[in-house]
Amino acid sequence: MSRDRWNILWAILFFTTVALVVASRATHQIRTEVEIERPARLVWEIFSDFPAYPDWNPFITQISGQMPPGQELKVTIQPPGGDAMDFTPTVTEFIPGRRFAWLGQVGLPRIFDGAHYFEVEDLGDGRSRFTQGEEFRGVLVPFLKPRLDGQTLDGFKAMNEALKGRAEASQ
Repeated sequence: MSRDRWNILWAILFFTTVALVVASRATHQIRTEVEIERPARLVWEIFSDFPAYPDWNPFITQISGQMPPGQELKVTIQPPGGDAMDFTPTVTEFIPGRRFAWLGQVGLPRIFDGAHYFEVEDLGDGRSRFTQGEEFRGVLVPFLKPRLDGQTLDGFKAMNEALKGRAEASQ
């Protein structure tokens, strides 16, 4: 192979590598919250009862595993209008009664990572706020942003409203 061809190949390899490094730093966040006319303790109780998810949760339809950090979960999500997806995130944070978070990855790190969190906040007077959000990182984020802002965000909202309905129907 001629020297000119080697130089062209090395240039292509270099610029492809730079493009992948830059793209792997891409991030996008979504966040939703809902106020619930029930105490935080009850909201956390419903949220943390994973075996009951098929009964009420339209977005996270199955979840199994333990909450302590380092544990692997098995999760099935059903985005509105989309196909069900199974994945195995790792728990990154657990503050009983207040916060739970996991990190899910597609393939190698920085291809498509999602750091998902759930929070329950006591607002006093028997009221609470449930918040969930996710920071997505990686090469695929720019390509998946429309889906994240559409189906995924709609799924978060549907889950929040379902949790609110279940909590407020409890006596």
